Amino acid sequence: MRSLQLLGVYMASSMSVAAEPPLPATEPHSYANPQQIRVREVALDLAVDFERKRLSGTVDLAIEHVDPKARELLLDTRALDIEQVQTRAEKGDWKAAEFKLAAPDRVLGSRLGIAVPGDAQSVRVRYSTVPDASGLQWLTLEQTAGKRQPFLFTQSQAIHARSWIPLQDTPLVRAPYRARIKTPKGLRAVMSAEMHDEPDADGRWRFEMPQPIPSYLIALAVGDLAFKSTGKRTGVYAEPSMLDRAAHEFAETEKTIELAEKTYGPYRWGRYDLLVLPPSFPYGGMENPRLTFVTPSVITGDRKLVSLIAHELAHSWSGNLVTNATWSDFWLNEGFTTYLTYRLTEAQYGQAFGDMERVLGYHDLLDSMERADVADRSLIRETPAADPDEVFSSIPYERGELFLVWLEQRFGREAFDAFLRGWFDDHAFKSATTAQFLAYLQDKLLARQPGKVSAVQLDAWLKVPVLPDSAVLPTSSALTEVEQQRERWLSGKLGTAKLPASTWAVQQWQLFLDSMPQSVTREQLQQLDARFKLTGTSNQILGSSWLRLRLAAGDKSAWPAAETYLLGAGRMRLITPLYRALAKTPEGLAFAKQVYAKAAPGYHPIAREAVERILRGEQAGV
Repeated sequence: MRSLQLLGVYMASSMSVAAEPPLPATEPHSYANPQQIRVREVALDLAVDFERKRLSGTVDLAIEHVDPKARELLLDTRALDIEQVQTRAEKGDWKAAEFKLAAPDRVLGSRLGIAVPGDAQSVRVRYSTVPDASGLQWLTLEQTAGKRQPFLFTQSQAIHARSWIPLQDTPLVRAPYRARIKTPKGLRAVMSAEMHDEPDADGRWRFEMPQPIPSYLIALAVGDLAFKSTGKRTGVYAEPSMLDRAAHEFAETEKTIELAEKTYGPYRWGRYDLLVLPPSFPYGGMENPRLTFVTPSVITGDRKLVSLIAHELAHSWSGNLVTNATWSDFWLNEGFTTYLTYRLTEAQYGQAFGDMERVLGYHDLLDSMERADVADRSLIRETPAADPDEVFSSIPYERGELFLVWLEQRFGREAFDAFLRGWFDDHAFKSATTAQFLAYLQDKLLARQPGKVSAVQLDAWLKVPVLPDSAVLPTSSALTEVEQQRERWLSGKLGTAKLPASTWAVQQWQLFLDSMPQSVTREQLQQLDARFKLTGTSNQILGSSWLRLRLAAGDKSAWPAAETYLLGAGRMRLITPLYRALAKTPEGLAFAKQVYAKAAPGYHPIAREAVERILRGEQAGV
């Protein structure tokens, strides 16, 4: 394994750009003080206790005294039991250090202040997590696919790393990390890092991430896991009962990497593996470097939903390589990644496939903008959100993508591709702000092709809560045909028996169902179900869309199927529309609360919070 001393090599590969604005000194979602004392390396030594639902052990933080006069290191924590803090000079012994844990804030957690001498080079915190830590999910063996062993996984984005590691939990701070994780016998640990295939004699698995990454990309999972290779630098980890299906589904990942490298530069993380998690994983995927965490809901057997993998892979350039410096700059991660995703799916599966994906993304954007508060409809909020999780939506993804498509149209694809490649190369392993992006855009494109884009136009894209009229909206002939057939079917001009839906791609079915008007009748939905057996579909994405339609039409006979679905799925994008549809009537809301009471133990804490907002009458979000 490569030493953490390689950090200097990776940092040296990034070229500075003249006249770029500096990074902010602080970030509103963190107590950290990196402008005074900055964490430069993280070393974990933790034991996993499934009975007590706790991680316990130490974290060693190598620190840099940015301000030589600073004598207090500020860290982020959330509901951690801090047992002991020590400091050490470069060649000295560990010595006890004074520390103070502040009263907790509901969103930010507690500030941990540690007194550090001027010669201190390292800080050690001995601690343990609490059973309901927001960034951890402990699953019983009954909640897993194989039902043989319990399972643990982390979800650190956006500010949940602090619930299982005391550290500077802000994307402003990037650091390499290494870890030793002790697991119960028979269970494997995997992390977003270089991994050993076998544990040490004492049962500890060792990991090392030599590249500097932000805290939200530190990830851990422990369970009954097996591995299968899918390429020279790709493979899949999953529970044995679903390993073969997962490997088949993601067999073309190596090809996607090669396509990305042709346009956006080398893949700089060594391996790219996937970890298929139990159904309770709250997102489609999480782009943890070297080891994307992915929902099992995309494993359909036909490789029709692999664009999600293209998205998580694209984060290896936009998000992981170049990271939003603050959560107010989130569009720099997701807008860029969504743009890259559509480019990759187009290159790998053809223009028609890419067009369908773009149109579906645009419909997601319209839905999110309709439900979002005005402050959240632009790419940049005037003031930061109190909680980055509460404003999560498709807006930074899809509006950000449309912004980049608009720039591509203005400057031409060839010039824009070169610009993106330069952005990734010149900011590799760094965090960046929107102001820095605009300065780079001015230097590399606007100044060289003056008159094509104005400051007013850029401001409209970033700050105005409506889409600019100049937006280049996606179209798809395949989806337009579906819309036409749906209108004929709704009007009675095309019988259900003659709908050519048996030949439709998943994306065509998604549009057909997700854009169905409220005027559709229960009788029409029953006819669809009788012919296409949608209520029993094994495709979780279509299943969610279909049940939402039935619930929105007031079909109480769909309640049992909805309950079964909500008890078996945990991806927020799939479950929240069903809860939202049920919550529109008092009777439906009461039923939704009953279902949630049963389902909540199997949901991730982030998903629980999202559902509870809906049940409280707060409809925004995923």
